[in-house]
Amino acid sequence: MNEVIERILNHRSIRSFEDKPLTEEQILTIIECAQAASTSSFMQAYTIIGVTEPKKKAALAQIAGSQEYVEKNGHLLVFCADLHRHDVISDMENKDLSEPLESTEKFMVACIDAALAAQNAALAAESMGLGICYIGGIRNNLPAVADILNIPSRVIPLFGLTVGYPSNITDKKPRLPLSNVYHLNGYQQKTDVFSDELKEYNDSISRYYLERTDGTRSDTWTGQMAGMLEKKSRMYMKGFVEQQGLNKR
Repeated sequence: MNEVIERILNHRSIRSFEDKPLTEEQILTIIECAQAASTSSFMQAYTIIGVTEPKKKAALAQIAGSQEYVEKNGHLLVFCADLHRHDVISDMENKDLSEPLESTEKFMVACIDAALAAQNAALAAESMGLGICYIGGIRNNLPAVADILNIPSRVIPLFGLTVGYPSNITDKKPRLPLSNVYHLNGYQQKTDVFSDELKEYNDSISRYYLERTDGTRSDTWTGQMAGMLEKKSRMYMKGFVEQQGLNKR
């Protein structure tokens, strides 16, 4: 097993960081690694916003559910799906590109491009001995995030990425069984097999939480998912995305 694979398999989210900022060299290297990611048709349809102003970080932390590590970290990055620069291209090349830019396909391209870039950034950071945590909680209130970060039309902030020096490293969280995720030559629709595998997975997740919390928590994965999904959350999203001029066709 090589060092890259070991690094990937050793990943865990870090939610407690030392009070130590990243150097400019570290930040720029992480961004360059993000830019090296694959991009659909060379569109490069994303933007990364670094947030260093304490008031802005505090505001974003509040939006994300009062998560302290969004405010206190080595550096905070916000990854955005971005077709705004392609609007600029429309003017530069004197072409009406509004229909394709408003399509679901191009919205998906922008989201995928941003996710690929972010994972490159995360791997680069971890290879430096840093820890990371993805922050989906900024989507709790994207209009407010857009105001804080001066977001233009055809841009959607998707998630944050906190990076820094870990002050506490938790145990690695077990993932789904491989056979539940990897299907050969087509989707294997065997609900009874899925259910049996998920029951076994529930046991491993319960053990993980029991050990991590000294017996105060014993959630199952399916119970977590059912509890999360039954709550109506971020139901404003479709309207906000369309308001930004994306995913309208």
